[in-house]
Amino acid sequence: QVQLVESGGGLVHPGGSLTLSCTASGFGFSDYAMGWYRQAPGKERELVAAMGYFNDRKFYADSVKGRFTISRDNAKKMVYLQMITLKPEDTAVYYCSKGLTTDYLRGFHFWGQGTQVNVSS
Repeated sequence: QVQLVESGGGLVHPGGSLTLSCTASGFGFSDYAMGWYRQAPGKERELVAAMGYFNDRKFYADSVKGRFTISRDNAKKMVYLQMITLKPEDTAVYYCSKGLTTDYLRGFHFWGQGTQVNVSS
């Protein structure tokens, strides 16, 4: 049974920072790409960051480039999303997701329950 559990969300003022964590279990973690999606009220879910099992293959949405950093620790079976210089438009529920293969270009499945990030003053 694939299990993905996100944590680290909360309330932060504009310009602040947060780091989200995802704990994975139930599959061979090192054999799959991992990613982070978000969904804001009234908007469609979007992929904001992704990476394969190699550290040098990563994707970032244009809206978060230069501000968000995805990383993974295969030994701990965890994925992280470091977010800095947060903006109100970053407010959303953030979801961790497992890739279909080692390549994030092939897509994702098995989302976690999500963690809420609220950026407001």
